Amino acid sequence: MNLEKIMSDLEKKNPGEVEYLQAVREVHESIQDVYTENPQFESANIIERIIEPDRVLMCKVSWVDDSGKVQVNRGYRIQFNNAIGPYKGGLRFHPSVNLSILKFLGFEQIFKNSLTTLPMGGAKGGSDFDPKGKSNAEIMRFCQAFMLELWKLIGPETDIPAGDIGVGGREIGFLYGMYKKLARENTGVLTGKGLNWGGSLIRPEATGFGAVYFAKEMLATKGETFKGKTVCISGFGNVAWGAAIKATELGAKVVTISGPDGYIYDPDGISGEKIDYLLELRASNQDIVKPYSYEFPGAQFHQGKRPWEVKCDIALPCATQNELGKEDARTLVANGVQCVAEGANMPSTPEAIEIFLENKILFAPGKAVNAGGVATSGLEMSQNAMKLSWPLKEVDERLHHIMCSIHEQCVRHGKGKDGYVNYVKGANVAGFLKVANAMLDQGVI
Repeated sequence: MNLEKIMSDLEKKNPGEVEYLQAVREVHESIQDVYTENPQFESANIIERIIEPDRVLMCKVSWVDDSGKVQVNRGYRIQFNNAIGPYKGGLRFHPSVNLSILKFLGFEQIFKNSLTTLPMGGAKGGSDFDPKGKSNAEIMRFCQAFMLELWKLIGPETDIPAGDIGVGGREIGFLYGMYKKLARENTGVLTGKGLNWGGSLIRPEATGFGAVYFAKEMLATKGETFKGKTVCISGFGNVAWGAAIKATELGAKVVTISGPDGYIYDPDGISGEKIDYLLELRASNQDIVKPYSYEFPGAQFHQGKRPWEVKCDIALPCATQNELGKEDARTLVANGVQCVAEGANMPSTPEAIEIFLENKILFAPGKAVNAGGVATSGLEMSQNAMKLSWPLKEVDERLHHIMCSIHEQCVRHGKGKDGYVNYVKGANVAGFLKVANAMLDQGVI
């Protein structure tokens, strides 16, 4: 496999799509050995086929705001690969959304879904629409207009979108209502639904819970646990608050959360009523970081900074892509971090990852660590198909089992002769092999 030629050709076809190119390079660097050992992959051009999406929808979404003015946004759905099951991946509503970000997310989703062991292919979608500051009526009108473009591409056995940044239960509800009206059927076509109309228990917090379950397995390889550890978390979306709850349950103290304008350091720990307060702020579309420091005087707000300067045992980047850079990694290592587990999608830059690996830090990528969200979406799909609802304990046990299974796969394919587990390599190889072999079995399509 000539990696540089593949990357050069891909860059020519996708100029300026830095996030997508970064994601492809990371996977390809990890799988070179296994690719060389399996000449059937090269003869079938698996690499060249897997890096190209099956199809990309880009559409205009016109809607009317509360003042009666017509607004226009771009909508996307990228169906990347369905070799092991129907397309599955979230919808993101955020001003930063563009083709590169969604292609990177869709490409990552292929391997993340493969790792769960559930039959789900990879996809992603969304819009540059910003729900922040919009009324419920405006969000509803946008969601309905977007679904008018999307509905013929999706279905419970074809493509099952979910939520992501900017798309929570409210948005999924509006999207599903319009799909149901257009398709004239109640199906499991979207996940992240409300509990009283087909949703699964613990779905909102599942990604954060799963991240902590995975980090727990990582620590166990060194005879360590969460008990008594200090944890730094970035962001405060579904991943971050779920991770904060579960880490606290396991005996750790979470001392940071962050937003676009800076981070909060609370030496007394962020748990209980403090998380409830943050969730109330978030539900009302308010800024969550600064108000926290006013409500809880022991907390400190650090304007324009990231939480990685705080001394911690465990770091859980749970905000967004490339939020943890080279200098952040050096600071974490110098401060004695034991474990870095990516709760978000590709939050560490390649330079940061290199520093963690060079220093033999326990480090695992988002495609493994944050697979708990899509895994629980898969469990929601199963419940919908059987027309039943599992109790919380059963869903949580299934999630825990899936995350332990993902960890086992990463160790199996990533453990070196010196005993150090390269979780990046392990996750990429394990996810790739399942998809590549399925593509071989199904011929050239």
